[in-house]
Formats: sequence, structure tokens, C-alpha cells
Amino acid sequence: MARIAVIGAGMGAMAAAARLAVAGHRVAVYERTETYGGAVRRFERDGFGFDTGPGLLAVPAVYRDLFIKTGKEPLEACVELVQVDPSARHVFADGTEVSLPNASRAGVVAALDEALGAGAGGRWGDFLIRARETWDRTRRPLLEEPLWPNWQVLAEREPYPAVPHKRLLRTRRAVTLAEVGAWELRDPRLVALLESHALAYGLDPGTAPANAAVLPYMEHAFGTWYVRGGIRELARAVYERCLARKVEFHFGVEVTGILEKDGRAAGLELAGAEGPSVAEADLVVGTGPWRLGELAHGRELYAPEGIGPTREGVSPGRVVVCLALSGARDTDAAHRTVVHTPDRQGELEAFGRGEPAARPTVVMDRPDDPALRPDDAHESMVLTATVPSQARYDWEAAAAADAFADGMVAAAERALPGLRERVLWREVRTPVHTRLETGAEGGAVPAPALAAAEGSFLRPSNSTSLAGLFTVGGWSHPGGGLPHAGMSGALVAGLIVEGPEFQGSQ
Repeated sequence: MARIAVIGAGMGAMAAAARLAVAGHRVAVYERTETYGGAVRRFERDGFGFDTGPGLLAVPAVYRDLFIKTGKEPLEACVELVQVDPSARHVFADGTEVSLPNASRAGVVAALDEALGAGAGGRWGDFLIRARETWDRTRRPLLEEPLWPNWQVLAEREPYPAVPHKRLLRTRRAVTLAEVGAWELRDPRLVALLESHALAYGLDPGTAPANAAVLPYMEHAFGTWYVRGGIRELARAVYERCLARKVEFHFGVEVTGILEKDGRAAGLELAGAEGPSVAEADLVVGTGPWRLGELAHGRELYAPEGIGPTREGVSPGRVVVCLALSGARDTDAAHRTVVHTPDRQGELEAFGRGEPAARPTVVMDRPDDPALRPDDAHESMVLTATVPSQARYDWEAAAAADAFADGMVAAAERALPGLRERVLWREVRTPVHTRLETGAEGGAVPAPALAAAEGSFLRPSNSTSLAGLFTVGGWSHPGGGLPHAGMSGALVAGLIVEGPEFQGSQ
């Protein structure tokens, strides 16, 4: 039995802690804030509740596996999962609307044909078939296995089976997501539908590799799910599973350094309310490869010729606007509505300059959940937009957050006229809040790992050059997103329990 110290109580860290405790190790988690969950938080006021992190869950099988492997109670015994339908309503720049059925290719094809015109659904359906092939090619190395030592194989080949396209007397295949949309979908609304999945993670479709096609495919193939009471309930369930497995939690404790002894990680240096202290350990699991390098007294944890993904600070962030509304929720309202920007090029150019878009794409979540509203005469709503992080834009400048929130509400009114008149009050949360809650540089939010593009969309491996030190969470392999966080926990536990020969789930 090893003593294992875990830095942070995010979803990936807790997933690793539960699995390691079941394997017989003594696990202690040290979290600098006063609660668990990382970015999976809830804001509450006046009887209203709001998810301020992810609003829906994709690939619930990741957390079902976690609960199966760590106890007798399955996930569904600990939280109530609801498959939302439609998966999302989309309001496009020209005012066209479409509601897409959840996890039904035939239903999606029919809905797109009806809303966008004959042939649109077929093109999207054919794209989903190619996206499935991409998923089959990349699922194991990018989600279920530790990063290969010869990761360059993933960096060199584009796994998306692009359709040949004649351009300037040459036959070419799409290598970026933008080219997939322009050459294979050929409808600005279908392009917006495709690119919205990348933009949600701050990925520029013009540089994101074509295999980012797996992002809409995951939502389509595995459905989108809501956790009754809010996604925060999933974090609670994972935390309680950790407690049941005798994981120790220490909140309000700042990790200031990683101890080394004989070339191995040997514990943590801590700063708490009662002063500096030391927690000895045989193994250390931490979040954020660059932050871990700083804690390890500047040690280079990865070879210089290794993967060099975008650092946290220049990755994107999110602005979340929590709206407390008067009036009952419409009985036929979609849980999620995506209001696409009327100026896609302007949105991308602004983001490239490190500025929030004047007219952003806004995601509107309207959960039909009595637990999140004081009564049925009120409604809680969350608006989300992808923005530059605090490292690129000063979200603390006077009126910056409120001015952008005004634009988000105005955008949402395209899908829900009269919204502003219903607002009782609002809470605006920016990358500054994300930084305080997660410790991510600039309040950035990580994207999932992707293949090709010379490895620039891969994340550093879960093992490091310092023996006994492992990394977990969205800034490590396999990247950001709730499913990926859960899998990072499984990968770290596998590497510790089975050793470097661990090959991932079977």
C-alpha cells in the first residue's frame, strides 16, 4: 500500500483518487479552495441555482465505469441521469431554426432536411459517418490509452477520411475543420453547426484539425445528458464515492512545492491556516503540467522535444451569465439553445486579436428542474460564451464584464424575445472566477486532445520525467471536457497500479 498525495479536487483528480483507494492505496487530496469539483460549480441565490461549469454530460459511460469499478452502487443509484430531447435547438444567423433529436441519425437528417432544405440532412448524415470512422481510429489512443511514447505517429497523420475536393485544378482533402465545412457541408448553417462544437472549446476552425469532427460525433453517438439537480450533483456523487473509499480531503490547503528524495517525488510542501507543513508520500498526482513544473522547483517534467500544446494562459476562457427570471419556463422549451453569431468572421477575427466578439455565439441552458428555481413561477437560465482568457483580455477592467453580458443577453433574445423584461437579477462570471476556482492560468478552459497538426493539439502525458509524479485533469492527456477528465483519472490510476506497461481500458 502506497501513500499517494493528490493535488486538487477536480473531477479528474477525484476520479483517480477513488480508483487508487479501491486498489488499496492510502490517498489524501489537498485542495486550496473550500470545496471539490474544480470547474464543476454551482451558484445559488434567492432559491435559484445555476451550473457555472458544464451544463450537460456527454459519454456518461466514463462515469458509469468509474462507479462500477469503485463500489457496489452504480452511477444511476447516486444521481438521476436524464437524456435531453432535443439535444439542442439551433438558431442560425439568417433566423432559420432547427431542433436536433438526441442520438438519432435518422431524426437529425429529417430535421435538417425540413429546416434547411432537401439534401442538407443527407450531407450532415454522410459527415457523421466519416466522423464515426475518425472516432474509431482515434478513440483508444486519444481517450482510453496513455499517450504513446512514439506520440509523433498521432501527430503526423490526419485520421479524418476527407472527401476529395477539386480546387484550383488540384484534388485536395480537408485538413482543417473549416475546410470540412466549406468543402463537404456547403451550407453556412451546417458549417455553423459543425464549427460551434469546436468554438465551444475556443478552437479556431481554421486551424483545428479535421479530426475535431469527433466533437459533434460524441454528442450525436452517445447523446447529451442532464443530471437532475445540476451537473454539480455529479461532482457531489464522485466526492462521496471518494469518501466511501476512505480518501482523505484537506480543503483550504495550498500546495507550495513538491518534495524530492533520491530523484523521486516524495510528498508535498503545504501552506495552510496553521502555517507551513509537509505531507510525505510515496507518489504524487497533480493537475496542470506547467504548474507542477513550478512546484517541482522549476524542474523540466517533459523532454524539450516533447509535445508543446498551447499553454493555459493563452487558451480560451468562458463568460457565464446566470439569469434569475420571473415567469414560468415554457413547457416546450429546449434544454439547450445555441444562438449562432450573425457575424462568424468577425467573431473569429476578434478572438484572434484577443478580444471578445461584439456579437458572440451564445449557448442558452434552460433546465426543467424544480431544484434550481424557487417555484414554478420563476426560471433559472445560464448563458455561456467562449472568450479570451484573462491573460489576453482584462476582464477586471471597469464595465468589461457587464458590457459583454449585455451583448450575450441581447443575442439570447433572438431565440427568446422579451428575455430582458423577465430578468430579476443576474450574476456574471468571467475567466477571473475560473482562475480563482480552478487555479488555471488566466482562467483558461482546456480543449480535448486531437490528433494530427504536428501534435499541437495533444496534451502532455500523464507520467513525467520525475519518478513518482503523475498529472491528471484537462491540461494533461487526454485533454479537457467531463468525459476526458474521468478518463484521465482512469489512466493515472492504471499507470500507478499496473505500471508503465499499462495499455488502457480493454
